[in-house]
Amino acid sequence: MKIALLSRNRKLYSTEKLVEAAVNRGHEVVVLDVLRAYMKIASLNPTIHYRGARLEGFDAVIPRIGASVIGYGTAVLRQFEMMGVVPLNESVAITRARDKLRLMQLLARKGVGIPLTSYANRPDEIRHVIKMVGGAPLVIKLLSGSRHIGVILAETQKAAESVIEGFMDVKTDIMIQEYMPEAGGSDLRCIVIGDRVVAAIKRKAPVGEFRTALHLGGKSSPVRITPEERATARKAARIIGLNVAGVDIVRSKHGPVVMDVHSSPELKGIESATGKNVADMIIADLEKLQLRKSRAHAKKPG
Repeated sequence: MKIALLSRNRKLYSTEKLVEAAVNRGHEVVVLDVLRAYMKIASLNPTIHYRGARLEGFDAVIPRIGASVIGYGTAVLRQFEMMGVVPLNESVAITRARDKLRLMQLLARKGVGIPLTSYANRPDEIRHVIKMVGGAPLVIKLLSGSRHIGVILAETQKAAESVIEGFMDVKTDIMIQEYMPEAGGSDLRCIVIGDRVVAAIKRKAPVGEFRTALHLGGKSSPVRITPEERATARKAARIIGLNVAGVDIVRSKHGPVVMDVHSSPELKGIESATGKNVADMIIADLEKLQLRKSRAHAKKPG
């Protein structure tokens, strides 16, 4: 296969590992900075161009699109889809995962466990939205945040009211969620590929921090997840429509609770902790997707 890998930094661990895995499996990989791509949108012959040259002959595309470029990045991915290139994750699924409020609504609609969540627009509703999630302490999240940036723990009612009011005054979209102390500052990151959880780790926040992200100093270790946790991770990825996903789960007193679903999960932490070559598994699954498309195309009459 000839694979386009959309990544703004070819030196990132995940990008390098995916390139290495694809090359080792006999494929050609071209890493593209998505912001340097531009498109001709047409009914009969849609095209993508990059640094003055037309991009042609690609069989598959791996999107690694950051939150800061989600709008333009998914537009480029849609263009690849229009050209018949097989995406590892489809553009519509990526936008679902990036919209954290929509993500919670979609999961709740299908009965997946999520934290109690409230959302409002007017300052005079602050006390009510705090009450709806069980009061302080509570977690406040920017809807546009990523990698645990813009996630705040408000430990008292007064602090919660002050922070929420401040965000509303500057017209910044946030959602308010219950805080689950029983998690003990830890969560699970499950990697779903296709319909399987292929790897899982437990992440533990550092002392004085409640966020578990590894780039913030969190520690990871391999973990054995329960059948219910495995089923929850698979169902969450399927609802959002992601073929490859990182699903973050908290072990709450009510059972597994999905905190987030990522369309471009980082690979370094999961591979280092488990010893598994997740990048190779991703490329192997992309091969299956492309083969499925080829067989479907071959069956078409004419």
